[in-house]
Amino acid sequence: MTTSSSTTSTTTTTTRRTPASVPLRTAERALLGLHLHDHARAMAELEAQVPVIERWGRELAARLGRGQRLLVAGNGGSAAEAQHLSSEIVGRFDGERAPFSALALNAESSSVTAIGNDYGFEQVFARQVTAHARSGDVVVLLSTSGRSPNLVAAARAGVRAGAATWALTGEGPNPLTRASAESLALPGTAASVQEAQLVAIHLLCRVFDHAIATAGRSS
Repeated sequence: MTTSSSTTSTTTTTTRRTPASVPLRTAERALLGLHLHDHARAMAELEAQVPVIERWGRELAARLGRGQRLLVAGNGGSAAEAQHLSSEIVGRFDGERAPFSALALNAESSSVTAIGNDYGFEQVFARQVTAHARSGDVVVLLSTSGRSPNLVAAARAGVRAGAATWALTGEGPNPLTRASAESLALPGTAASVQEAQLVAIHLLCRVFDHAIATAGRSS
C-alpha cells in the first residue's frame, strides 16, 4: 500500500498601504484660492463680453464661407491657443462640417526663424500677415499682456491689408487693443487670462459652427 502525502503551501499576501494624503499647507491653499478667485473674475468679464464673441463668430463664418481665411498668432502659451483655434477651424469643433482655411502663423517654424533672423523677432508675424492677408480676411491675435511688439506689428499689418483684425488680450487698453480694429480684453493674471481665452476660443467656435450649419440649411 502506497501512502501519498500532500504538502500544504502557505501563501503570504503583502498588503500595500496607501500613504495618507498630506494636507496642503496654509500658504499653498491661499495661493490656490487666489488663482481660483482670479479665474472667476476673468470668466465673469468674459461672460459680460459674450455679445462680442457672438458677433465675431457670425462674422468669421460669413467671411470664411465666402472663401476668405483666418490668420492667427500668439507667443508661448498663446501660440498653443492660436494653433488650437486654427485646428478647430480646419478640422472640426463639435460636429461634422466642411473644412475652412485657417493658418497659425507661429507654427510656421521656417518662416518664423528666417524672418526673425533677417528682420528681427518683432517682424515674425507682421511679415507673414503682409504676405498672406487679403482684404476681407480675419486676423486674430492672442496675448495675455497686450504688449508683445510682434503682435502689435502684426495688428498694424492686418489693418493695412484690410483684414478684420481682432485681439484677445489681458486688461486693456493696451498697445495691442489700440493697434487692432476690435478687441476683447480680460482682467487678471496671465494664467487666468489665458484660461479664459481658451473658453473664448471654444465659444467662438461654437457660434462659428452654428452659423455655418444655419447657412447650410437656408441655402
